[in-house]
Amino acid sequence: MMSFELNSESLIAGRSGFDTPGSAIFDPPVQSAQPSSGITQNLSLLRSDSSSTTNAADDSSWKSNSYIVISGGTGGNAICTAFGGDTCYALPVSDDGGSSSEIIRVLGGPSIGDIRSRLVRLIPASPVGSPLDRIRNLLAYRLKTDSSEREAREEWRDIVEGSSVLWSGIPADRKEVIRGFLVNFESEVLKRAQKNFSFRNGSIGNYFIAAAQSFFRSLPSAIFLFSSITSSKANIQPVIVTNHTVTIAVELENGKNIVGQCNISHPVRSGAGTMFSVPSSPALGIESLLVPSQNFMFDKASQHSSKPEPLESKIRRLFYINAYGVEIKPFPNLDFLRNLASRDTLVYSCGSLWTSIIPCLALRGVGSAIACSMTLKAKVVLLNSQNDRETAGYTAIDYVNAITRSLNDHGESSGQKQSFPSSAFITHLVHLKGGTVTVDEHQLSEMGIQCLQVERSLNKSNKNDDYHVPLFDADTVSHALRIVRDS
Repeated sequence: MMSFELNSESLIAGRSGFDTPGSAIFDPPVQSAQPSSGITQNLSLLRSDSSSTTNAADDSSWKSNSYIVISGGTGGNAICTAFGGDTCYALPVSDDGGSSSEIIRVLGGPSIGDIRSRLVRLIPASPVGSPLDRIRNLLAYRLKTDSSEREAREEWRDIVEGSSVLWSGIPADRKEVIRGFLVNFESEVLKRAQKNFSFRNGSIGNYFIAAAQSFFRSLPSAIFLFSSITSSKANIQPVIVTNHTVTIAVELENGKNIVGQCNISHPVRSGAGTMFSVPSSPALGIESLLVPSQNFMFDKASQHSSKPEPLESKIRRLFYINAYGVEIKPFPNLDFLRNLASRDTLVYSCGSLWTSIIPCLALRGVGSAIACSMTLKAKVVLLNSQNDRETAGYTAIDYVNAITRSLNDHGESSGQKQSFPSSAFITHLVHLKGGTVTVDEHQLSEMGIQCLQVERSLNKSNKNDDYHVPLFDADTVSHALRIVRDS
């Protein structure tokens, strides 16, 4: 089996290098600073390409409404329909919770949970009971959490053997393609039987993408297959293209480090989720050093009934580590950079700042790509209505500073920092009337950032009073972006 790494030679290859998905190193850190010139050259090429097709001063270009949206899973899913068809969604591959955690623990590889969630969300609308609707139901289906392991395995057995009612109405050709990869997934799990894979709470869509990624040794190829089967034209780009497990960590201002997205954003305490032990084995491999020996499963009721306590100290920075626990500086997917160089509007979506947005930014060359893009006319932050565990006590200025610092700290070579102002990365900040995050519009204006307040009715679907705050929806975001374009 051949493996590919992104190195300085492949970076310097020129325009033809952008005809295929990029690769990324996720191995021990590279000591040489040679890749720096490669990224600089590629960014230059991207800028020259974009300037030849899009004039920054051309009003008609600005009205074309092409977007690149940086987001995670849940927060971004709620506003997808605000952007239209000409949109690129850049997603992290570092979520280690839910169904993804079990796949990572046993099979390794990048997290595909957020990508699967967005792919399912962007399946074209279809009549209830139609073949496409049936495929959506299958790939969105999740095995029961409250069942026993034996019951979950029996339900999985019906699905993988093709006898489950979930297959009803799915054309035979697509059924056998999907089922073939599910069989492949089970085969990979059986090869690692000593790890005792748990099917409880398992996402069928996650299993399908994980199997396709493993088979092709390419996450973009797995995304293409999923899109083809579901008749989707969604442009979804993982910010890192790798076959390795991607782990993030944060350094707190008090000097402590926290490893793993779940530990950072929503650690499970007694009563907040289901936990069961998984026996360890010498055969687990080096990647198991950073994967918990216990599997945590969440349900929405428990997640909202017990708010995680704030971090003991504010986050100073986010960084990536490899399987040995060593900090590394991964290369971004070149298609991600290419979209930054060719879109009209960049949107930093609502959602978890440190575990959904900043993992997409803390990569080599992304800051330069955003600051120096000749096509981006607006760079818009959708400010969360309330703070979470990661951002307790934050004001809007803190959000802006976190984004700016992360983009400047990850220059084009190891240890190199940039000095772009906040206005090079953010031109507009949109916040909701009634939100609880303090917005100092005067100070933001002095930083070169325009503020826009929009109104949205309370989200009555949340039963916990602590969650009765206005939330972004697609109509509100679409309205805000029209105002930004006309400003």
